[in-house]
Amino acid sequence: MKNKFTKKELSWIAYDWANSAYSMAVTSTILPIFYTNVAAKSLTAVEKQYYWGISNTIATIMVAVLAPVLGTIADYKGFKKKFFSAFLAIGLLSTAALSLVREDNYIFCLTIYVLSVLGFSGSNLFYDSFLTDATTEDRYDKVSTYGYAFGYIGSCIPFVISIAIIMKAEAIGLTTLLATQISFIITAVWWLVFSVPILKNVDQQYYVEQEKNPVRSSLRRLFNTLKKINHYRNVVLFLIAYFFYIDGVHTIISMATVYASGIGISSNTLMIALLVVQIIAFPAAIIFGHVINKFSAKILLTVAILVYVLITYIGYRMTTPTHFWLLAVLVATQQGGIQAISRSSFGKLIPKENSAEFFGFFSIFGKFSAAMGPMIIGGVGYLTNNTRLGVLSLIPLFLLGLVFLLKVDFSAKPEAVKGK
Repeated sequence: MKNKFTKKELSWIAYDWANSAYSMAVTSTILPIFYTNVAAKSLTAVEKQYYWGISNTIATIMVAVLAPVLGTIADYKGFKKKFFSAFLAIGLLSTAALSLVREDNYIFCLTIYVLSVLGFSGSNLFYDSFLTDATTEDRYDKVSTYGYAFGYIGSCIPFVISIAIIMKAEAIGLTTLLATQISFIITAVWWLVFSVPILKNVDQQYYVEQEKNPVRSSLRRLFNTLKKINHYRNVVLFLIAYFFYIDGVHTIISMATVYASGIGISSNTLMIALLVVQIIAFPAAIIFGHVINKFSAKILLTVAILVYVLITYIGYRMTTPTHFWLLAVLVATQQGGIQAISRSSFGKLIPKENSAEFFGFFSIFGKFSAAMGPMIIGGVGYLTNNTRLGVLSLIPLFLLGLVFLLKVDFSAKPEAVKGK
């Protein structure tokens, strides 16, 4: 296996470097803290978590409904990059618009947040499917893990700049509110600048030839895939497994900061810990990419799932900053690897010329699961008035995912989807 990355591979990896700024600032740290302390200041801790969870659910359901249809259309020659660019624009504009949120303006904040999730998640659908165009199958694992790895480092740079501005706001003549709003502009600009390489250098190599009515033909191809679903047994088993275990992973990513803040972990501890997560996650993701040559994807994913069960239990018992630090370090060792190996393993199970269609299913399973997770953790916490019980409810999801994962035959060869 060659060691040097090609221009296409580096351009594809660069988008992880670009959009991870959003993951760090909007999904994990600055926006959740800003939402908790400013935009939703007048709400109770339970209400804050509930509305944040519901907003994540709405956003992910929107993506899940659109993903399979748009993914199928995007497999036509020349469509994939157009769709990628459109959702990228939605994500960039809505992220920048978060700078307009004011105190106790949680409805506006959550509305813009939902749009930003739509743009971020939609662009990621097509970005993931570009993996089959950017590199060869024998390099999927390496390129995918390096994407996540450099994404962690890339997210740290705009985050550190933003945090420095927020913490030194008064010294440079800004209010903390204005400094936080500026951080959303910084995030959007970073995301835009480092998206340029993939827009310039990565094109659709595998595709379905265009037909007279692409929408109708795409729906027909989608229907054919569903009719022949028994031909894709391993794809289905993997998607079911992914649905459950990635639900827990995404829920921990999207809800951890709001949950920890609600049980008394300070904002400074949260931000520093999450920065450390990004730094540790960089080598951890790269290690996943190398050890997969010695251990199978099934073994690596199984270990990661079991570690996440432990993480969930620690979250349930968490009472001190030390507990949060332990949880953060464990998440850092697994978060990038489980997502990267899932992405590359799925890429090997599907036909290349139908990559966007199948990654549409990959997205819909991921997004519906992501919609379910925050709803479960928020709903259980709301009904019991105990956020800890909501966290504990994630363990069955990981275990169900493991059961289905163990049934997948990763050596199976994919079969192309025919138009008729």
